[in-house]
Amino acid sequence: MAVRQVIFAALGMAVLSVSACSDSENPILMHAASQERGPDEFSIVPTRPLEMPANLSELPVPNPAGANRVDPQPRADIARALGGNPAAAVARGTVDGGIVNHASRFGRADGIREQLAAEDLDIRRRNQGRLLERLFSVNVYHNAYEFMWLDKYAELERWRRAGARTPSAPPRAD
Repeated sequence: MAVRQVIFAALGMAVLSVSACSDSENPILMHAASQERGPDEFSIVPTRPLEMPANLSELPVPNPAGANRVDPQPRADIARALGGNPAAAVARGTVDGGIVNHASRFGRADGIREQLAAEDLDIRRRNQGRLLERLFSVNVYHNAYEFMWLDKYAELERWRRAGARTPSAPPRAD
């Protein structure tokens, strides 16, 4: 009898010690990250053919926010893709002003990013999942944010009652 109690106590301590290793400051609800440490081949999208330079010491310093050998005019390319004038984008150096003004035409809140980050962290801390879900890296993302889900059929009916043309929706799965 005493041996059984010692075994259960040891197993309980092992489970508690493993669960104490979690990062409670920044809870992770979605466990979908790649376990490999190598480069992500899907994050590289060359717009022009890649080529090996004759001398690697002549390569420019990496500039994530600006031009590089593969993408010499990123701002003009963005303006062209969005239907704007690439020459004006390069000449003025700003494409974002009109987009920002249009997006903020109904007002904007200063510090909204910090506010949303704090609220999201609070939601993730309150909904980290149960002990075994954390121990076995079970996704609890959908459970944590389920209270924010939109009822698509109720929203569809609301828009139809308002007279808006709406596409057909898939049938309800009852």
